[in-house]
Amino acid sequence: MTPDRFIQSLKRHGLRPAYLFLGAEAHQRSRAKKALLEAALPAEERETGLAQYDLSESSLAEVIDDARSLSLFSARRLIVALNAESALPRQKSEDAGDEDAPASSDAAPLAEYLKDPSPGVVLLFEATRYDFEGDDKKKIERVRKFYSPVPETVELRRFSPDEAWAETQALANAAGLKIEPAALSLMVESLGADVAHIAREIEKLALYCGGKRTIGEQDILAMVPDARSATIFELVNALGRRDRSRSLSILDTLVREGEYLPLALAFLATQFRLALAARQAGLRGAFQIQGHFSKMGVPMWSARAEQIAQTATRFSTRQLQEGLNLIFATDRDLRSARPDDRTIMEQFVLRLTQPAQ
Repeated sequence: MTPDRFIQSLKRHGLRPAYLFLGAEAHQRSRAKKALLEAALPAEERETGLAQYDLSESSLAEVIDDARSLSLFSARRLIVALNAESALPRQKSEDAGDEDAPASSDAAPLAEYLKDPSPGVVLLFEATRYDFEGDDKKKIERVRKFYSPVPETVELRRFSPDEAWAETQALANAAGLKIEPAALSLMVESLGADVAHIAREIEKLALYCGGKRTIGEQDILAMVPDARSATIFELVNALGRRDRSRSLSILDTLVREGEYLPLALAFLATQFRLALAARQAGLRGAFQIQGHFSKMGVPMWSARAEQIAQTATRFSTRQLQEGLNLIFATDRDLRSARPDDRTIMEQFVLRLTQPAQ
């Protein structure tokens, strides 16, 4: 189930004897864990009723033994087992990638316990090492299979870019902050749609301005460390719009701040490749671009799709191909023994932003 459904279930149906939190998304895990703690233990009982184990150091049997033991200090208990994936057996078949390998009997004590769980005791297993995408998919399914006796599993999937944008807006509203849409997109993009990280930065921004004024891009660049490199994104976007004046101004800022200029070229190369692919696929507008690349598994949010659409509109197919060649040549020159990177980049900007013939 999703974290939202889990929280609703706690309110409507009460507690189950055990839960599995599965996945790497930290922000939703924090929300769900807080809701479970509040439902399982009153504030005055948390010091004595909350216990925590690390299954990379302790055994699953120890956790079960503790759950069966009666406490003299608290009638209600919440036992949290971190690194729950560490309890899975190490098998040769696992190394060979055999996801159908039989589950170890090490899980048998858990299944037996859950047939007759201790009253007032809730177990929480947190398996946060693996994600639901890519190479982790088989591993996460093995974890799910091992903990199949647990009655409820909460899936902590990473936010999509658009979901991260919406959640960031919600966090800003909850903190009483007004953030310009462009600044909001800058924060999401520069922090890689990591909502847990974004939530921490929202708290800092709330202290910074106290909700007394609207937060703009310059505030994000000043206050969010990872966003300082996002000036590079500004350069990429200005070049994608053929905005020569703005591109040269941003380049001046990057040079004065000592930014690594080949990084800007790498981002621009990605944007040009996506714009070229969009042109060749006959995509029209940001909506089609976002849908097309999302289906292909390429992370794509609305603001990013709009940038690619602008680039595809302002450059012809031939100009995009020539631009990629120019990016390659400029990157090569920057890495050579040339004395002045600024001159190389200025020549690049002038050639790339020359008026269409």
